[in-house]
Amino acid sequence: MAKTKISEYSSTSAGANLNTDIASINIDEGCAPSGINNAIRTLMAQVKDFQSGASGDTLPLTAGGTGAANASSARSSLGLAIGTDVQAYNANYVVSTSDNSYTGKQTFTGGAAKLASKFTNALELTTVSATASTGTINYDITTQSVLYYTTDATGNFTVNFRGNSSNSLNSIMSTGEAITVVFLSTQGATAYYNNAVTIDGSSVTPKYQGGTAWSSGNASGVDAYSYTIVKTGSAAFTVFAAQTQFK
Repeated sequence: MAKTKISEYSSTSAGANLNTDIASINIDEGCAPSGINNAIRTLMAQVKDFQSGASGDTLPLTAGGTGAANASSARSSLGLAIGTDVQAYNANYVVSTSDNSYTGKQTFTGGAAKLASKFTNALELTTVSATASTGTINYDITTQSVLYYTTDATGNFTVNFRGNSSNSLNSIMSTGEAITVVFLSTQGATAYYNNAVTIDGSSVTPKYQGGTAWSSGNASGVDAYSYTIVKTGSAAFTVFAAQTQFK
């Protein structure tokens, strides 16, 4: 049989009919000298075809190759099959030692004998605004955990909790979920206070720390209002509220 690619040659040089031609060009004992040049050129072409993969020959693992003729088979031969042995690349995967931002909701479930998360330290995003408390204050839950108005309040105010201007709080929370946020209201010589709470524009009567609703603010300081909002059903919420003076 004519030797048309590297794999068709024998690793044994001696013996009858072993390596006696290169692509039917006779190189056996007593061959015509005129064929040697063509034989060498043809052999060089076969080596190049092996190197480029055109011949279809493969280099076995034991010789430092993959034993495969394509990338998929090579990964399998090397024990690197995507989805079985290794994880496929995904631009959404993150490096745990890098700074990462998540725009989707991440759920950590933990287990019967394991808590879901542990933080050595954690930051909460705060919006600081040179605004005076008065009227209706839209508190966008998706924007911050703490909202700080640094200008003296000019009137009693309603705090309306919502997801943001495009999404209701009801739409971004599930029943059985809770969130705690803080509103910091700077007070001047005349104090004002949060006299109404709404969620998505609907009135909610909070459960107040100590059992009594506050009826005034605290002059010349900052009143910190803490609200723990628990979703108990569709568009149904319980709010636990507290007022603390800082000065």
